[in-house]
Amino acid sequence: MILGLRTVIYPVNDLARAKAWYAAMLSVAPYFDEAFYVGFSVGGFELGLVPEGQASAHGPQPLWGVANAEIAYQKLLELGATALEVVTDVGDGIRVAAVLDPFGNRFGIIENPHFRPQAIR
Repeated sequence: MILGLRTVIYPVNDLARAKAWYAAMLSVAPYFDEAFYVGFSVGGFELGLVPEGQASAHGPQPLWGVANAEIAYQKLLELGATALEVVTDVGDGIRVAAVLDPFGNRFGIIENPHFRPQAIR
C-alpha cells in the first residue's frame, strides 16, 4: 500500500518568508509557486509549503536524506533554524538530526549510506 516518501507538507504562517528560507536551504527555486501552495522538487520527492497553517514540532517527522549530517545540520543552523536534536549515530553508519525551521516545524535529516535511490518507485 505505501510506496515510499513522495511529499512532505510544512504549514507556515508567512509563505513568502518560508519560500525564501526553503529555497536558500535547498539551493533550488520552487517548481510550483502559487498563493495556496509552494512545491520544491528534492531528489525525486516533494517538499511543500501551505500558508495559514499551524507549525508544530509534534506533527509528521520525515527525514530528508543528506550526504553529511554534520555539514547539513550546521547549514540549517546558519540559515536560522533552531537546534532540536543534535546529530546522533544510530548505528550501522546512519546519523540523524533535527531542527526547528524558523516557522516552528520539525525538519529532520538522515545520512544513510544504505539508502538505494534505485529502489524509489
